[in-house]
Amino acid sequence: MKKSKPAVGLGALLLAAGAVGCGAEKSPEMTPAAAVAKAAKNTEDITSLQYRMKGSVPESGRVEGEASMRLKPTIAMSMKMKAPDQGAESVEIRLVDKAMYLGGGAEMAKEMDGKRWLKFDLSGSDAAKDLDRMGSTSQAEQNPAAQSTFLTGAKDVKKVGSEKVDGVETTRYSGTVTLDDLRASLKDDKAETREQREKSIKQYEKLGVDKFTMDMWVDGEDHTKQFRMKGQADKGPLDMTITFLDYNEPVTVTAPPAKDVADLGEMFKELEQG
Repeated sequence: MKKSKPAVGLGALLLAAGAVGCGAEKSPEMTPAAAVAKAAKNTEDITSLQYRMKGSVPESGRVEGEASMRLKPTIAMSMKMKAPDQGAESVEIRLVDKAMYLGGGAEMAKEMDGKRWLKFDLSGSDAAKDLDRMGSTSQAEQNPAAQSTFLTGAKDVKKVGSEKVDGVETTRYSGTVTLDDLRASLKDDKAETREQREKSIKQYEKLGVDKFTMDMWVDGEDHTKQFRMKGQADKGPLDMTITFLDYNEPVTVTAPPAKDVADLGEMFKELEQG
């Protein structure tokens, strides 16, 4: 069986991010820092979300996609994405039951003896450890809502103005965030929130990003409607915008049929035996 090289780099999963919650109307006197903090606070009760992503990541270039993600009681995700600069067909990614599935359709089937899906076991196998060293495992399991709160770590948050996002009236805020700022802000987080944000920080460390600018669009109910993160990584620029489409709606993700799946762990065993 031939080894498949996924058309879209797994690193493009990085910024699969951002979120929403419930809240009362903001007071007109609320400072930019307080408004951002309130929107961030509203992410804590998120159980699921749907979002759109568009931008560029190191090595893969432009990426765009749309995803549905369940955060509680267990993490599951389904994302369809493509990398126009790679000239390849779109890829579907599913995360369910501690396994990640990468599906490339007909093109992948040609390389995988008819199998349309490649499975990565994330439950502690050697293959999972290799993926984690590449930064792919924890990227797939990140809570997008956690990254939308990063602007709370900035010391220069300012109000930019009012803008419409997908027809929704929002207020835009902007600031500069360093990883040191983020680490310092972790002490004020709940345990679950801290763990989610720590995962994201580690991914930026692996990319070589130590500072980025962030814009955050907050709607009239103190929900984060959209955010954008820009920074310079070791292997190129990072610029990603996440727009939230829905939240706290049921999300069901199922594994592909076993007959259509090639298990990466089994492939490694075959190579070792060969």
